[in-house]
Amino acid sequence: MRKAIFFDRDGTLNNNQDHYYIWKTEDLRLNPGVVETLKELKDLGYMLIVITNQGGVSKEEYTMDDVELFHEYLCMTLEKEGVALDEIYTCPHHHDIEACLCRKPLPLLILKAMARYGIDPSQSWFVGDSKRDQEAGMAAGLSTLLIEPNSDLRKVLDRIDH
Repeated sequence: MRKAIFFDRDGTLNNNQDHYYIWKTEDLRLNPGVVETLKELKDLGYMLIVITNQGGVSKEEYTMDDVELFHEYLCMTLEKEGVALDEIYTCPHHHDIEACLCRKPLPLLILKAMARYGIDPSQSWFVGDSKRDQEAGMAAGLSTLLIEPNSDLRKVLDRIDH
C-alpha cells in the first residue's frame, strides 16, 4: 500500500489572508516553505493530494471552470519548482445552499483518494489550517497536523513520521 500526505489548499498551501475565496490565478501566493516541504515529502515516498472545499461555486461567486484553471496554474507553478501534486479533489458545495457528502469535515474525498490509489491510512497524514480539516483527516483514519493559517509549511516536516 502507498502512503500520502493530504493537504487543505487555502491557508495551508496558498495564502488566503486577503481573500476568503481564492480562485483567480493572480491571487495565488504560495505560503512560505511549500515548495521545499512538498519536495522533501515526495522524496520520502509520499503521494501529495489536495482536498479543498470551494463553496464559492455553489454560491455562484465563481465557477468550477475557474477552480480548474486555478488548479492548473497551481500545478504549473509547483512543477516549475520541481514538484508535482498527484491529485486535487474539490467539493463545490456550500452547506448553506445544499447538503452533500463531500464537504470537509466529512471524509468522502479522502476515502475516494485512498481507494483509488491504494493508500494506507496508518502511514498517511492530513495537514490543514482548520478544525474541519483535522476532523476530516481523523474520520478517514489519518494522523493529522493542524497548522496556523498561512504559516511556514516546513514546520510540519519534523512532526511527520518518516
